[in-house]
Amino acid sequence: MDKLQLIAMVQAYTGIGIGLIIGLGAAGACIGVGIMCSKFLEGAARQPELIPQLQGKVFLLLGLIDASFIIGVGLAMLFAFGNPLLAQLK
Repeated sequence: MDKLQLIAMVQAYTGIGIGLIIGLGAAGACIGVGIMCSKFLEGAARQPELIPQLQGKVFLLLGLIDASFIIGVGLAMLFAFGNPLLAQLK
């Protein structure tokens, strides 16, 4: 297998990996936010006096869930534009 084919294979598998990172990360974040918000609404309906305390925790967790997805997107962009795997082939 010559060098050009190796580079093409690394780029192809990297593209598949990038799609999986972003796709599964987005799906996981959306499912997590949906479950968390439904539990917040359920708790708020049961005990309305706890809404301010629950709301602060919900916003904190929303930020953490979204941050994990954004970190995944950042790693995907690292592999898309500055692929460290291609440096091993030179």
